[in-house]
Amino acid sequence: MSAPALVPLGRSVSARRTARATAAVLAAVGAFLVWLVADPVAGVDFSVTRSGTTTVVDAGMVIGMSLGAALVGWAFLALLERFTARARTIWIGTAVVVLLLSLVMPFNSGEIDTAAQWSLLSMHLVVGAVLIPLYARTATAGGVG
Repeated sequence: MSAPALVPLGRSVSARRTARATAAVLAAVGAFLVWLVADPVAGVDFSVTRSGTTTVVDAGMVIGMSLGAALVGWAFLALLERFTARARTIWIGTAVVVLLLSLVMPFNSGEIDTAAQWSLLSMHLVVGAVLIPLYARTATAGGVG
């Protein structure tokens, strides 16, 4: 059984939207699954203390942040498609740089358990591994070229 084709270049706006919405949901589900294995199953403590304030990274935060990142990425790609003929190339390069920069966050987020740092790093990688190729695959040439 072969993998279903995503949206090849030149497909309808509706098909691109559906593919991108699906990618956003898949990224959030992937991050949630990492959290699910780490927190309730493995017992990782996701309490982050910074400047005397403690925040617990829970399922809602993981899903919300993943969807937020997906929507920002989607909006950026849509802008690129509108204004440049190299939207796909610029999207991939920018998204990879943003992903790499985001990998610093779990290690610079205050007092947090080492297992939680690595779990958060894994969540960032999962979201990037889903969004970057799936959004890139839906990119159109468009733009002013």
